[in-house]
Parts: sequence; structure tokens; C-alpha cells
Amino acid sequence: MMLSIRIKYFDELSINELYELLRLRSEVFVVEQDCVYQDIDSKDQKAVHVLGYDNNKLVAYTRLFKPGDYFNESSIGRVVVREKARGSGAGYDIMNASITFINDVLKKFEIRISAQTYLKKFYNNLGFKEVGEGYLEDGIPHINMIRN
Repeated sequence: MMLSIRIKYFDELSINELYELLRLRSEVFVVEQDCVYQDIDSKDQKAVHVLGYDNNKLVAYTRLFKPGDYFNESSIGRVVVREKARGSGAGYDIMNASITFINDVLKKFEIRISAQTYLKKFYNNLGFKEVGEGYLEDGIPHINMIRN
């Protein structure tokens, strides 16, 4: 699977794109992971949204922040891949597009993520290293990771 990537600031998103990305986040984080949390957190307006499509269907997504908008460093969050697209490379495609945007457009090279602990190896493969101790976020084990 080779994703078609769209990268947009919040005010560039169509109503349908916004609906699709919120639906995907809800499907995976709220329903599949059985996690009740405040997904609509008033940070989407500051974020750059990276949408990954396969056959015009949203299958992967991230949101990016400039330094200071979420962490002190640039950051990638809400990393999500539709269940049917997992194992296809879609996760690597969406993360590589996100990293490239931060490096090439934002001209930043230090990136922080708050990763679900079970995905540590996936993020290690993308150049992220664990920093600090693990912690619970919304009842799910997480770890901070940095890529330089």
C-alpha cells in the first residue's frame, strides 16, 4: 500500500476531511482501545494535519506541532492507522511524511512524541529513543521519545 498524503493546516481542512479524521481517531482511540478521553482538546486548531489515503479512504493520520505549541520541541501526536491498514507500511508512510514536513518545512530536527509503550519498537525503527520513565496517559502505558 502506498499512501496518498495530504498535509493541511486546520483552516485548510474541508468539513469532510475534518469529519473523517475525527471519526478515525474516535474509531481507534475511543472504541477499539476502549479509552474514554477528551479527543477534541482545542489543539487541532494549532496543528498541522497529515492525512494518509488509500483509494480515497482515510487510513492513517497524525497531527504535528511547532515547538512550544504542545511540547518545547516539535511534536507528532494522534498517530493512528485504521485496523485494516496495519502491517501494510501505512504507519511508516504517515510517520515519514510527518518527520519530513517537520524537517523540511518547519526546519526543526528534534521531535518529541508521547508514544504508547507497546509501539516503542515501531518508533525506534523511525529513529526515536526513549527518554525518562513510562507513565499512564488516559489509562494506557506511554513513554516519551525524542528523535534528533
